[in-house]
Amino acid sequence: MGIKKVAVIGAGSMGHQIAMLSALNGFQTTLQDINEHALKKAKDQLEKRMQEWVDKNKLTQEQKDVAFRNLYVTTSMEEAAVDADLVIEAVVEKLEIKQEVFQQLDQFAPKKTILATNSSTIVSSKLAEVTSRPDKVCNMHYFFPPLVMDCIEVVRNEKTSDETIAAVMEYCNNIGRYPVLMEKEIYGFIANRLLFAISNEAIRLYEQGYADFKDIDMVAKKALAHPLGPFEIMDLSGIDVGYYANLELYKETGDPKDKPAKSLQEKVKEGHLGRKTGKGWYDYSKKGVETS
Repeated sequence: MGIKKVAVIGAGSMGHQIAMLSALNGFQTTLQDINEHALKKAKDQLEKRMQEWVDKNKLTQEQKDVAFRNLYVTTSMEEAAVDADLVIEAVVEKLEIKQEVFQQLDQFAPKKTILATNSSTIVSSKLAEVTSRPDKVCNMHYFFPPLVMDCIEVVRNEKTSDETIAAVMEYCNNIGRYPVLMEKEIYGFIANRLLFAISNEAIRLYEQGYADFKDIDMVAKKALAHPLGPFEIMDLSGIDVGYYANLELYKETGDPKDKPAKSLQEKVKEGHLGRKTGKGWYDYSKKGVETS
């Protein structure tokens, strides 16, 4: 099946960029969020970013104008899904909320529609089970920021059809991204399993007093040639994202080592979630760093 119309559910830090990427590449795209303010903020952020691209000659004014003509926004999930060929869910990383969204999408979207989750940890079989179309459900895990990062992890569950995977892989190629197919589900997929190992050890070293988090970041960059340190990555992707991912893993395993680290719990409680709030491990508000 060919994908022509796309809907993205959730206008947060991931969702609005996923939608813009689709619109930039010629797909009629609808961005949905129940919060009108979130949609306005998303449009303002995208307008600012796309104008920066025009100013830097990464994009022509005409390409920008066409992209925004391709992009629609709505607070109605039914309106977004009613004629979509592909729906990409990008809401908060909580299983029960995602399941509720997928139940609604299953009612609103045509039977042909593929339902994908951008979840970085929750496997799609847990969402497929609440729908009547498990063969059309999969993970499409974009990396932050989606407008820059060019890799997408496509993860099939046991019931995902070959036709669904073929359509999703083709779509990824058509938006200029490199899709990596995982033939079996596993918590965290590829990138996050590697990142979890690094970030968990980094937090352990910090919490047990072996080194300051800034020095741990410095070693990762200077000695391991990583472009960002593990604490900088947490701030970039959102501390709450990692926190909720750990929480879901702990619910699944019951293993105390999988519980979110104490320092992460404290930052989530304080609302210090990284760049998007202006403060996380680092304070971005004082440096003039864009925090949106």
